[in-house]
Amino acid sequence: MAIPMPTRQLFIDGEWREPILKKRIPIVNPATEVIIGDVPAATTEDVEVAVNAARRAFSRNKGKDWAKASGAVRAKYLRAIAAKVTERKTDLAKLEALDCGKPLDEAVWDMEDVAGCFEFYADLAEGLDAKQKAPVSLPMESFKSYILKQPIGVVGLITPWNYPLLMAVWKVAPSLAAGCTAILKPSELASVTCLELADICREVGLPPGVLNVLTGLGSEAGAPLASHPGVDKIAFTGSFATGSKVMTAAAQLVKPVSMELGGKSPLIVFDDVDLDKAAEWALFGCFWTNGQICSATSRLLVHESIAAEFLEKLIKWSKNIKISDPMEEGCRLGPVVSKGQYEKIMKFISTAKSEGATILHGGSRPEHLEKGFFIEPTIITDVTTSMQIWREEVFGPVLCVKTFSSEDEAIELANDSHYGLGAAVISNDTERCDRVSQAFEAGIVWINCSQPCFTQAPWGGIKRSGFGRELGEWGLDNYLSVKQVTLYTSNDPWGWYKSPN
Repeated sequence: MAIPMPTRQLFIDGEWREPILKKRIPIVNPATEVIIGDVPAATTEDVEVAVNAARRAFSRNKGKDWAKASGAVRAKYLRAIAAKVTERKTDLAKLEALDCGKPLDEAVWDMEDVAGCFEFYADLAEGLDAKQKAPVSLPMESFKSYILKQPIGVVGLITPWNYPLLMAVWKVAPSLAAGCTAILKPSELASVTCLELADICREVGLPPGVLNVLTGLGSEAGAPLASHPGVDKIAFTGSFATGSKVMTAAAQLVKPVSMELGGKSPLIVFDDVDLDKAAEWALFGCFWTNGQICSATSRLLVHESIAAEFLEKLIKWSKNIKISDPMEEGCRLGPVVSKGQYEKIMKFISTAKSEGATILHGGSRPEHLEKGFFIEPTIITDVTTSMQIWREEVFGPVLCVKTFSSEDEAIELANDSHYGLGAAVISNDTERCDRVSQAFEAGIVWINCSQPCFTQAPWGGIKRSGFGRELGEWGLDNYLSVKQVTLYTSNDPWGWYKSPN
């Protein structure tokens, strides 16, 4: 059963604060197209207040309250947040399903991952204490050197709408574990659960200003955050176009950034596989999260000898996907996030058709759903490598298919992209899978599956899919500065200059 939307303000310096310009943004339920609430809309003025709060929190008590506190102290807060997320898991999942259209079962899974992410980085925060003053081997006995890992400072975290809370926490948890203070700016299209995270932080007594949450438009809140001189680093997940703007703004101050951008990931299916198992992974790799996944394996490459039979399997499996309101039991495909996203995806499909591709399955609104931003799972064939549908990220439940005749051709087709986030191969030949994995130009490779993601493993891409890695120990490194300390240990003078005595 649906729950009412909470009414929240901006979360700054440990308190709820009305936006200075008193602006708010409506929340539209994508399954019904009905306005179900609103969120505060931060502007430049609120960004200024939040950055100042984060800077005070970073340096309060000479940093001893947070930045220079032991990792064990920070871990205590992260574990308390994880426990509250687990306690509220059901309500958080329902809010997320209402806000962004994600099937409820997926949203519950996401909330479990959110709690797990905080727990994981609590462990790494504790481990950070033991790693301080790690020695560096030097070639001269009269010197000793060691390394300090220190928080990079105040960080701006700009996050997307497809995994509203989980992808925010991919940045929040490691940045706080490292000792940074943060300003989180979630997407205006889905930010309800990020405000609930703020409420959880307030409940557990997180020191004021350590995490600030500003909802609002990218142009009014995200842009001033990216360019603010009081922000020491920006971590961004979103589109290539917006990421380029964020980098441009940060570059004016030579501010470090990490970027997880779009993708157009390939999945290669060879002719030695179980067709049903491969078909399910092919559909999961593209239609999971309503097709709104940056790493979606939306370019399917099938060996020509099994193509006809495999396409039949894909259609049968697709017809069996339950498309419904995300709150309905068994929903496996909900609506896309907004009217704008719905229209953009439909335009991609119509352009593919006009360019000569074949809409093999789907491509329109499901007949049984008159309202909501629903799109049938769509399979497109007869595509060429120059078509828009093959080259550009759709960010919706749209799979395009090409055939190949050899391993070399498959690899060449897979790598012919501006993007390089994910890539997958399905085959029973382990040596072939190893060759293809090494040949893929991508930051993430899946073998005999698509899309599994674990907090312990690095996540990120190459080419226009961005740079830097989230999750695992690499996620913590994103928010740490490495300091070299070198000591001269000899009692003898250095002796480079002639003594005046």
